[in-house]
Amino acid sequence: MAKSIRARATLKGDTVTVKSLITHVMETGLRKDEKTGDKIPAHYIQEVTCEHNGKEVVLAQWGPAVSKNPYLSYEFTGGKSGDDVSISWVDNKGEKDSLTVQVK
Repeated sequence: MAKSIRARATLKGDTVTVKSLITHVMETGLRKDEKTGDKIPAHYIQEVTCEHNGKEVVLAQWGPAVSKNPYLSYEFTGGKSGDDVSISWVDNKGEKDSLTVQVK
């Protein structure tokens, strides 16, 4: 079970709509700690991969300009109810998470 990803996939006609929310700090590396004045190290998602039944449908390469707790929504055709949709991410520190949901 993914700790940082919430998602749902819904079918309407022949189009699957996936909506997901990823909990992540998304630090740019440019902000300073208010108490110490030291820079807060960069910590952001670099790559998000979305698959439908094991086939890649979206590959997003992100950087430090993406906001904290990013929301990702996308659509694709060719899915049906009960199909698996997977979302996974990897950040610049090597941390990662993934989640698989079924199309409803």
